[in-house]
Amino acid sequence: MTKLNVYQYIAENIPKMSKAHLKIARYILENPNTVPFLTVKKLAKLANVSDATIVRFANYLHFSGYVELQQAMQTSVQEQLTTTERLRMTNDVYDEKDLGIREIMKDDIDNIKLLIDRIDVDAFQKTVDTLLKAKRIYIIANRSAVSLGLFLQYYLNIMLDNVELIQSVEKNAEKLNHLSKMDVIIAISFSRYTNTTIKIFSYAKTNGATTIAITDNLLSPLIPYADVALTAPSRIPSFIDSFVAPLSLINALIISIGKEKGNHFYERLEALEKTWQELNVFYHG
Repeated sequence: MTKLNVYQYIAENIPKMSKAHLKIARYILENPNTVPFLTVKKLAKLANVSDATIVRFANYLHFSGYVELQQAMQTSVQEQLTTTERLRMTNDVYDEKDLGIREIMKDDIDNIKLLIDRIDVDAFQKTVDTLLKAKRIYIIANRSAVSLGLFLQYYLNIMLDNVELIQSVEKNAEKLNHLSKMDVIIAISFSRYTNTTIKIFSYAKTNGATTIAITDNLLSPLIPYADVALTAPSRIPSFIDSFVAPLSLINALIISIGKEKGNHFYERLEALEKTWQELNVFYHG
């Protein structure tokens, strides 16, 4: 089953469903844009079934649980929604009774929990090792993902001093002219993915660089060009992406690289501290 036909798959199984499962299926098919972002408890209430019935419904459709079914629906829906449609969806999911900082933060917490449960530790460690050995590191990030790219570039530069952020093909084409296996390209992109990021990442892969993708799932268009892939969920029912989990992943990368650098990094920090003090960089009350 592909990401694009989960709703068709549900519809095809309707004739064989129990009455309880039928109620869930009908509610999902009647509300395809909002259901993927509902909790088990909320969907159960709206479909007038028990929480356990929702989980059994997901198992009936051969998903490991509701979270996997939910992710399949989110992928199918959110890639096809415009920003305006996602804003309308926010109003549908966070209704007047539920709207508030706690509901939004709970969705961010769910993304963190999902990251913890699904992180590929081997891929993570391979990323750390690859970055430590790299001759040059280029980070590709566009639109909202630039915030993540700048954060990663800032801290990697403190430790490695060979990192550059690339956003435009036109401005940076010459820098990518002599890529080698010792050069590392990190592409950061989440649904809705940007064409420029994919284009540069693909070019880097074709021209021999080592490629690392930081994206939302293994169905991302970056994955076919990635030597190493790190995924972090970014979905909330809103017109913006939630970068809480991706930022946590990047934090872990930065800290792990710092630990691997060991004494060399500590010496570098001491030298930087002296420079910051001499230039009076930080406020002293």
